[in-house]
Amino acid sequence: MPGVTFVKVKPEDDGIRLNRWFLKEYPSLSLGRLQKLLRTRQIKVDGKKAEANFRLAAGQEIRLPPLDNEKAVKDNRVLSRSDMEFIRSLVIFKDENIIILNKPSGISVQGGTNTVRHIDGMLDALMYDLSERPKLVHRIDKDTSGILVLARNRRYAELLTGAFREHALQKTYLALCQGIMPKNRGEIKAPLEKIGEKMQVAGDGKKALTAFEVLDTAGEKFSLIAAQPLTGRTHQIRAHLEYAGCPILGDDKYFGEKRVRPAGLSQKLHLHAYQIDLSSVYRQKMVVKAPLPDYFKEDIKFLGLNFSEGRSK
Repeated sequence: MPGVTFVKVKPEDDGIRLNRWFLKEYPSLSLGRLQKLLRTRQIKVDGKKAEANFRLAAGQEIRLPPLDNEKAVKDNRVLSRSDMEFIRSLVIFKDENIIILNKPSGISVQGGTNTVRHIDGMLDALMYDLSERPKLVHRIDKDTSGILVLARNRRYAELLTGAFREHALQKTYLALCQGIMPKNRGEIKAPLEKIGEKMQVAGDGKKALTAFEVLDTAGEKFSLIAAQPLTGRTHQIRAHLEYAGCPILGDDKYFGEKRVRPAGLSQKLHLHAYQIDLSSVYRQKMVVKAPLPDYFKEDIKFLGLNFSEGRSK
């Protein structure tokens, strides 16, 4: 038949469902049209009829009718040299399966209204020796700095997405706060609900749990806190620390209007995704730390607090 082509399934697509393969390769092909093409045997796998949920194996051959109009449209945007150098400078870990970035405060992970420059738009620069761009598997706030994990293949994208969704990866954040916790370690158990522009503690909100440890204090005014979110609510650490009387310095949304902002400190958000434990995914000890931003380190020193970046939480 004129126009018929045969495509081999790539190793990185091993195990992917047929409908998801088409979503990736032919995003303009509707599910209804795909099902009709499968039903009429215009699409086959290794010469046999297949269903939309059929799982492909590397090396299998997919028979395709003419689908030029449904092919992926290539993005003609070209990354500037400065953006390529910028995104590559953020890499703190890389192997054949994942890349970990140390994201600066002030840049969004993904685009949105009035957001043109973002991490997702630069990921082509991190393909290196592979044929596909790394994939986002979780997010952190624009103003939060620190660890951002990317998957370099579909298998690890599924593994990591599931692990983040199930909160199976222990993440530790460092927060420089105004205020002192009533005890040195414990848990903040307070359900959260979005009210207006903020996440706030509400009796009928969603369950939210944050473990914390006070690493050091400066008198009765400031504290350096390690926080581990045990649930995944939006702005959870920020809202919980405000609720506990220790809002994070530089947090315009959760700091509170009545508090006096200390002079001499950076106005950036002092919340840093410092450490992640990937041992459950790698099936061996695997902990990665992201160095603190300069402004964060300088403000810790300015307030007379002590912290050694080599320590694990």
